[in-house]
Amino acid sequence: MDEKFKDCDCEGDSLSSADDLNDQKRKDTISFMTWNLFIGADLSPLFSASILEEVPRRVTEVYRQFLATNFPERVKKIAQQIELYTPDVIGLQEAACWQLRQLTVPEMPAVTFDYIKLLIKELENRGLIYEVSACNHNISAQLRSSQGNFIRLLDRDTILIRKESGLKIVKRREGNFKTNDTTKLGGLNFELLRGWSAVDISNDKHKFRVITTHLETGSPVINLVQGNELLEGPANTSLPIIMLGDLNVTRDGQSPSAAYSHFLHAGFQDVWLVAGQGQGLTCCQDYDLLNAFSTLSRRMDCILYKNGWKPLSVKTFGTELQDRTPIAQWLSDHAGVIAHMEV
Repeated sequence: MDEKFKDCDCEGDSLSSADDLNDQKRKDTISFMTWNLFIGADLSPLFSASILEEVPRRVTEVYRQFLATNFPERVKKIAQQIELYTPDVIGLQEAACWQLRQLTVPEMPAVTFDYIKLLIKELENRGLIYEVSACNHNISAQLRSSQGNFIRLLDRDTILIRKESGLKIVKRREGNFKTNDTTKLGGLNFELLRGWSAVDISNDKHKFRVITTHLETGSPVINLVQGNELLEGPANTSLPIIMLGDLNVTRDGQSPSAAYSHFLHAGFQDVWLVAGQGQGLTCCQDYDLLNAFSTLSRRMDCILYKNGWKPLSVKTFGTELQDRTPIAQWLSDHAGVIAHMEV
């Protein structure tokens, strides 16, 4: 792992040897959740800096946005939503880790906002034990701000499993896509790295695979190529399979993306099309999360399945005014999706 992000490493592998769960009741109905937690800021000001000298000011602007979206407050309500549904398996996208290090006072500890650790801790406070089963690292950057600090950002996707679900990890894999979009940062090329996590899971009766990913949003062509990499890689299995993610299902609220269409042509089915009611819109609230009424207008997040699953129910959540934080911020710029499946 990159040394500068050692404080943002994912933790929690005990489910792979959870023999103490063997005496728990195994069930054929399993609940799955997917949620893009929102990285916390609009990163486009960084990429509009045409020369390196502009970057520190833009870094300060973006970090101030992140602080304003207040993940320590959002995570309390995010955990409340998870407690409401208590899913067995959760796929999270934009599970970021932000750090601030003071250049002028190097002995001062870093200020770290690790979405995964903060969420797991908040769930523990509610009596729910979730553990990281897989976690992939995507975009990472360390940039100087205009205020004498280093700001570090790491984007991740992760799969969490509820310890009392009785599910055990058989195998885990994480990877990055070979094809990624690029942009300019201070006039230099910058790769918008994305990836996926996959876990083979057993509940004694059955073995199945879960994948979570966040496909490219800025380029339809790269979105398609990344989808095909999944089909040729971790999604190429005869096991029952669940795909959780921000797949950018539709680009204009109506027509499906090419990658999504390829998933369906490859035999995947969309839980929402089978068991959902309404449009299932999941994106997007404003970047500051303060829009007075929900502005969800596209379906981008979904749960796909293949090889032996039967959908029982599916719904979106985090879409109601009362779901917001005490300062009237939405919990994320995306709604989440929860489904109950029978294998």
